[in-house]
Amino acid sequence: MQNLIIIGAGGMGRTMYDLARESIGYGSKFEVVGFIDDNLDALADFKNYPPILGTIATYECKAEDVFVCSIGGRSRKACIEQLVVRGADFISLIHHTARIGTNVRMGKGNLVGAFTTIAADAILGDFNFIQSLTIIGHDVKIGDWNRIDSQVMMVGATTIGNHNMIHTGAMINHNVHIGDNCTIGACSFVTMDVESGSTLFSSPARRLK
Repeated sequence: MQNLIIIGAGGMGRTMYDLARESIGYGSKFEVVGFIDDNLDALADFKNYPPILGTIATYECKAEDVFVCSIGGRSRKACIEQLVVRGADFISLIHHTARIGTNVRMGKGNLVGAFTTIAADAILGDFNFIQSLTIIGHDVKIGDWNRIDSQVMMVGATTIGNHNMIHTGAMINHNVHIGDNCTIGACSFVTMDVESGSTLFSSPARRLK
């Protein structure tokens, strides 16, 4: 049995604790043993959670440990990489209600929320956070370090680069390519390719200056 440690004990970390307990493999392949957080009092006002085991900066990784990261934003990648250097092994969490299609390929450290669909022959890289009720169509290709919020729809054969933020309710149309470091606003309908570094909003989505 592997010991799962959640990085970050804030609101998203507590939410991830619930995701972990409802994910494939909980109780048979892994159990949640606690959190690491540089604020050792992060859970002081909350009950029914496992303990904070130490700080992110100083925790010593053990052979039986596996990790998931709840920290978002620009610090997420740096946080994960400093632990990887110290030997941390990251796993993916897939909610038991998620539908994973035939031949889906997925890297490490991905988080897949409740009632999400990843359709046939889709490919996901590493450390993507895909929240609940999202649909990723057939043959979609997603890179690394993306956050895809709830109720996003990616029609078949779209491609997503790295380090993108796609907000709630966005729809990415068939064959659209999104580059790197882009932000897609909530409820936007993206019908054309998106250059790296762009911010789009509205329906149909338009680039913000």
